[in-house]
Amino acid sequence: MYITNFTHYLDEDGIIPTTMPEEARELANFLALVIDASTDYESESGFETGIRCFKEGCDGTIQSEFLFDQNHEIHWRCNRCDNEGIISEWEDSRWDNGR
Repeated sequence: MYITNFTHYLDEDGIIPTTMPEEARELANFLALVIDASTDYESESGFETGIRCFKEGCDGTIQSEFLFDQNHEIHWRCNRCDNEGIISEWEDSRWDNGR
């Protein structure tokens, strides 16, 4: 399980730095997509984002839900494999559509 404080991927201007190592940047961009999709449709019960899972060999897509009892964290998981995570500190980022 990925436990992510999203601010750790952002520079002082709130963007994902181009100087970040490629693998970290790809994960940061994936998380940004999840935040963007999740804040377009806030749901405690979960919904299908249409985002492809990044685990090698998996053809699943990501489901997302808000954990309102845990500081508005976003829980995401693949509908085919065991890939999942929680994103915190995403609020007020440029991918937060509820700002």
